[in-house]
Amino acid sequence: MSADEVRQAGLELGRNDLLTHEQAGSAIFGFWVFLMSDAVIFALLFATYGVMLPATVGGPTPADEYKLVPTLIETVLLLTSSFTFGLASVAMKHGASRRQLLGWLGVTLILGIGFLGMELHDFMIMFSDGAVPSRSGYLSSFFALVPLHGLHVFFGSVWIVVMMVQVLTFGLDARVKVNLQRLGLFWHFLDVVWIAIFSVVYLQGMIQ
Repeated sequence: MSADEVRQAGLELGRNDLLTHEQAGSAIFGFWVFLMSDAVIFALLFATYGVMLPATVGGPTPADEYKLVPTLIETVLLLTSSFTFGLASVAMKHGASRRQLLGWLGVTLILGIGFLGMELHDFMIMFSDGAVPSRSGYLSSFFALVPLHGLHVFFGSVWIVVMMVQVLTFGLDARVKVNLQRLGLFWHFLDVVWIAIFSVVYLQGMIQ
């Protein structure tokens, strides 16, 4: 087995970036552990939502509150943002200009902010309909699960801004590359969680 084959499989770091590959091992592994613990939290919230779904106590139901078109647009925005972050990773791997990397990160940020704006608008409509967390067990579990994902997207967006500043300040040194890799794992993880939310929460709720 060659040296290239044992270097952090799947990381977009470039074949000749030996220093970054050496530093990436423990950093990326530790971040995977964090993501798995985060996944356990979301799994518990999904289970709670499933149990509390019938507990509407005469209040708004999922079919009353969920809207297919806005949710589909939010899904497209978030999935597209994952694609654009992938392009940023490819740009980093192949030594593209700093401007190109920052451009893809900027597009990813805009798409993430667009997703958050639409989600906040959805929540405002629900609140105006009286669908507040204290209204029923179902709504309590909904607002424990879905806004938590939105909070993750918000912090991910802030992280993108921080990384853009780091790229401008330090260039693409080993530390910045590893940080971008961790951010990429986090951002793609949010897409996976959103697909689960879209399927289990929204689609299931609209067909009941």
